[in-house]
Amino acid sequence: MDIAPAQDSQLTFRDAADADVPALVTLIESAYRGDSSRAGWTTEADILQGQRTDPDGVRQVVEAPGSRLLVVERDGALIACCQLEHRGDAAYFGMFAVRPELQGAGLGKVIIAEAERTVRDSWGVTEMHMTVISVREELIAWYERRGYRRTGRLSPFPYGDERFGIPQRDDLAFELLVKDLV
Repeated sequence: MDIAPAQDSQLTFRDAADADVPALVTLIESAYRGDSSRAGWTTEADILQGQRTDPDGVRQVVEAPGSRLLVVERDGALIACCQLEHRGDAAYFGMFAVRPELQGAGLGKVIIAEAERTVRDSWGVTEMHMTVISVREELIAWYERRGYRRTGRLSPFPYGDERFGIPQRDDLAFELLVKDLV
């Protein structure tokens, strides 16, 4: 399916429903794992193999209290998504995926700005938090250009839990990135 460039069509944002779960799993997997992910720049294929998520994991995000899975569509086609979770004075941003062939065209900037606006307006939060695999320097730099700052606070990668993938290196950890939304 051909998708028009970002400037030619209006994006629509909505909360995911249970019926969206299979398509969302496919989108998320395609953005991060396997050869299809190499069409974009967010691939984790060189550091992680196996799955990125599964239907149960996506469904939990869709159904959890204080959680939203924002679906992004253009001309009725699913092109991106992101998780928003209310955590007190902050919101957590995760499960961000853009179709690989559409990456690098400015969609990510638009989507993250809408996610930040949504959590400010809906929950009144003052910060957005996210975790990024610490060796993903190019991705971290992209978030820094959007106003996120590295905290140096690391949490361990769940080695041995294949629900999160099969690590191809032994130095993986998650770093907390934070942005003030006020």
